[in-house]
Amino acid sequence: MTTTDAPNPATDPAAPMVPMVEVFDTTLRDGLQVEGVSATVDDKLRIAEQLDYLGVHYIEGGWPGANPKDIEFFARAAVELKLSSSTMVAFGSTRRPKGKVDDDVTLRNLLDANTSAVCIVAKSWDYHVLEALQTTLDEGEAMIADSVAFLTGAGRRVMVDMEHFFDGYKHNPEFSLRALEAAVVKGASHVVLCDTNGGSLPHEVEQIVADVYRHVGTDVTIGIHCHDDTGCAVANSMAAVRAGARHVQGTLNGLGERTGNCNLTTVIPNLQVKLGMSCLPEGRLERLTAVSNHVAEVLNRPLNPQAPYVGSSAFAHKAGLHVSAIKRARDAYEHVDPVLVGNGTRFVVSEMAGRATIEVKAEELGLTMDGPAVNQVIDDLKRLEHEGYHFEAADASLELLMRRAAGWEQNFFKVESMRVITDELPNGEFTTEATVKAWVRDTRTVHTAEGNGPVNAIDTALRAALAEAYPVLDRVHLTDYKVRILDGATATGAITRVLLDATNGERSWTTIGVSSNIIEASWRALEESLVYGLLHTEA
Repeated sequence: MTTTDAPNPATDPAAPMVPMVEVFDTTLRDGLQVEGVSATVDDKLRIAEQLDYLGVHYIEGGWPGANPKDIEFFARAAVELKLSSSTMVAFGSTRRPKGKVDDDVTLRNLLDANTSAVCIVAKSWDYHVLEALQTTLDEGEAMIADSVAFLTGAGRRVMVDMEHFFDGYKHNPEFSLRALEAAVVKGASHVVLCDTNGGSLPHEVEQIVADVYRHVGTDVTIGIHCHDDTGCAVANSMAAVRAGARHVQGTLNGLGERTGNCNLTTVIPNLQVKLGMSCLPEGRLERLTAVSNHVAEVLNRPLNPQAPYVGSSAFAHKAGLHVSAIKRARDAYEHVDPVLVGNGTRFVVSEMAGRATIEVKAEELGLTMDGPAVNQVIDDLKRLEHEGYHFEAADASLELLMRRAAGWEQNFFKVESMRVITDELPNGEFTTEATVKAWVRDTRTVHTAEGNGPVNAIDTALRAALAEAYPVLDRVHLTDYKVRILDGATATGAITRVLLDATNGERSWTTIGVSSNIIEASWRALEESLVYGLLHTEA
């Protein structure tokens, strides 16, 4: 059941309380440790705004003092961010072995970050204390106790990430519990059990968290922090909640070092929709897909289309049998209503499509198609996909194909001819020039333009030809150009598939072209992209 369907204790005294699970987002630290991802301070501020918009309880901003970027972030966050739902948290570590808290630089930096809550990482595996820190177990315990006492004494809410807790508990449960007790006794609000190397399995996590819950009871909030090295981070986090954890740490879209961290875009709806727990403020879950995509764009890390709940394919249906069933019953092949997480049902059309798929897609596009038109689309799809077209990835080309089958003809422009010339200059540089002859309404126009390669030159020349009649094209921009070789065995004579992504600022679309001539394939995709842009961009 969803949280909105759960019994409401406020209106029904006999209704059971809905358990609340805090969400602690570590995207701004853990999430930036993934290979190929970087973020400016401005990026981090924008992501923090999105996390607050989603409604997570805590946002871990980074490690103040570790680098200039995090120092600047906390300074600017205190002034520029107006958080309404979330609490900013500074991250650090316990004092050094045999050191004093009063002159520990890391602890001082945590206070200087000026956040109401801090999170410190502590060694809870005896192996790490003895070998990595090269100190005694008693000193390892004292490091935790001293650090927590110092930070709570300074008025901070203190959360302690018990690093490698599950490995430590398996090896020496007595010391792992001592480490945990040191934090609790000195006033930590949370003890977070970390599966730092991601090697634990759900049954192990559930048992160990249950043991910890029996040991500390409700004296402290038990948290869970899982990495995804076995692909079990979400399952492990849910197992921990079942055993008594009420605080889950993770990242948006599962970003993190190695194989990533617990994916909050999966675990939040699993807990809230499937288990009926409260994770986000009322009405915020439906923002999940938009926030997930926004963060992916800021970090230039494309969202996995098959990501549960938020991926573009999460509620996409291709098989004709499935579409036929969904047409009669919307929940026939969907485990939840996609609207709950801000996503939506999509019907993917390919050579596998049946009549029901085409009919549903036509309704979605607002097209009226009779039986012969539907059959025409099915025949065209089978023929073109056999030639190398791939309409699942080219939504705009699919729509234009269906419109043509329904009797529509584009009358924006007609290209009479197109020519591309590439020359090598004496200095070794290459120059490309394109000439386009086209009829725009009743006027013949010829335009020549140079460009950074043939596709750019053609695009520039065609836009020049259309500019006077269609100034709205200034709002249409190409955003990506992808080429794939379909039959590499024929080497340079291979059939080429070109995909062009474009946007008008309000919607984005993809068109496709296929040919053994890469210029022709690019031209077909470009022409359809501009036609679609004119069709859907208001003057």
